Amino acid sequence: MPKSNIEDAQTHYKLGIAFQTLGKLRKAVSSYIQALKLKPEFAEAHCNLGTVVESLGKLREAEASYRLAIKYKPDFDEAHCNLGTLVKSLGKLREAEASYRLAIKYKPDFVEAHCNLGLILHEIDNLDEAAASYMKAITLKPEHINAQYNLGVTLHALGRLEEAKARYKKAIALKPEYFKAQNNLGVTLHALGRLEEAKASYRKAIALNPGYSAAYRNLTQLKTFEKKDEEYSKMENLYLDKTISDEDRCDINFALAKACEDIGDLAQSFQHYREGNLLRKKLLKYDITMDIQFFNRLKSNYAQLEKNSLKIAKNVNKLIPIFIVGMPRSGTTLVEQIISSHSQITGAGELPFVARFGHLIATSLYEANTNNLLDFREKYLFQLQKLSNKNPFVTDKMPQNFRFLGLLAAAFPEAKIVHVKRDPAALCWANYKQYFATKSLGYSYSINDITKYYSLYKNLMEFWEEKLDNKIYHLDYELLTASQESETKKLIKHLNLKWEKECLSPQNNKRAVTTASNSQIRKKVYQGSSEKWKKFKPFLKKAFDFI
Repeated sequence: MPKSNIEDAQTHYKLGIAFQTLGKLRKAVSSYIQALKLKPEFAEAHCNLGTVVESLGKLREAEASYRLAIKYKPDFDEAHCNLGTLVKSLGKLREAEASYRLAIKYKPDFVEAHCNLGLILHEIDNLDEAAASYMKAITLKPEHINAQYNLGVTLHALGRLEEAKARYKKAIALKPEYFKAQNNLGVTLHALGRLEEAKASYRKAIALNPGYSAAYRNLTQLKTFEKKDEEYSKMENLYLDKTISDEDRCDINFALAKACEDIGDLAQSFQHYREGNLLRKKLLKYDITMDIQFFNRLKSNYAQLEKNSLKIAKNVNKLIPIFIVGMPRSGTTLVEQIISSHSQITGAGELPFVARFGHLIATSLYEANTNNLLDFREKYLFQLQKLSNKNPFVTDKMPQNFRFLGLLAAAFPEAKIVHVKRDPAALCWANYKQYFATKSLGYSYSINDITKYYSLYKNLMEFWEEKLDNKIYHLDYELLTASQESETKKLIKHLNLKWEKECLSPQNNKRAVTTASNSQIRKKVYQGSSEKWKKFKPFLKKAFDFI
């Protein structure tokens, strides 16, 4: 290539950078293209062209540019990182993970690549590695605000709440106006049972950003409204703002629904629940046919699981899982709080490990053979051991594990399974009125979807009951609240444990709780919660009558 071409290519490249810095993106594109005409293997020009066309919304062109940059310069760490961010936006999480890992391979101190890798690992539910990635970023750059914040998010998801609190506080110290960190600090304090501090954090987040709807939604879960006060008026003004996003409108509807319910304006409350749910379903793009197909696969694959069920000798394992399952909002949090009040039991909360390690086996995407079942068992117990606090029993109260009871019975013949049942109408209403942080409960944002999903759940539980030969202990939530002592004693006896009176005072259990019930379980067990839905009966148009 003539020397003049190389020099001219450099000139156009530098001009492109200047235009890009000034925000003159189309002129920047023209300059980079001119540079590449003169020097087609100019990796830096390909990479910069990618960043510009990506900002113009031309994602496919940007991806092609990043790949050309890597083709001509395989160790180009910045191009690998940029490609990772782009393919992540396209939903290609595994490709994004690979790109970030390559960026780090070629530049081990690449802070942004470590931080971005953490985001991907969290999204694919690899929380331990995500935390490690953020810690690496922080080690390299302690003042990295996003790494501190994201580490807090991951630590909260891992149940390491005190550590999460410390990270949020560090992010706030670095950036006092960081309203999202203030909100998340409130969520963590809420889970720790420090309710007044949580309310103060939510209010700080709102003071920093009066339009931050998520903080209002969180605050209303801790506040009982007696009238349409100043905070109500602020929420109403936000609701009336036609310019807010669907996400914000969803949040503020759930907030106003709770406030109106407190005040007794049930018609307005129902309207806000309805609007909030419609928006949440739209944002999640939920389609119940996916769950119908999923439940069918679970049932059709059970014969293979049963055929290869593990034969575990008694007392071979010193750690025994107690799986507490049921529909969300059925009372699983209360039951775990009761059980984990026993000195021999650690309450581990809602663990993601059954779905993470076993989903593919349960649905026949991996063969349900002995080796795969043993691998699933070992991976799960390894994670459980880390949470056990050296107790012989550990509860996993992920409600949705009801879907995987066939897998659990095959892999953990020694485990205890407690199924919490609740009045169907109360249960369906409790799901409808709840904003779940997880994106995996999309059925709960439509009355029609909820009733269909309840039927799927009921049918699957009947299937497991038939197949699992009385391995499931059914616990009636309403009966538990009405006859707390007798039902609790029967439960503890079923677990083959000696009676301890502390199990009758679950409100004194100081363990952290991260579920939607984290306020209720701080109170004494009370009756009547399953009757509350009836005040909304006039607005439901007999939706629950068939149940």
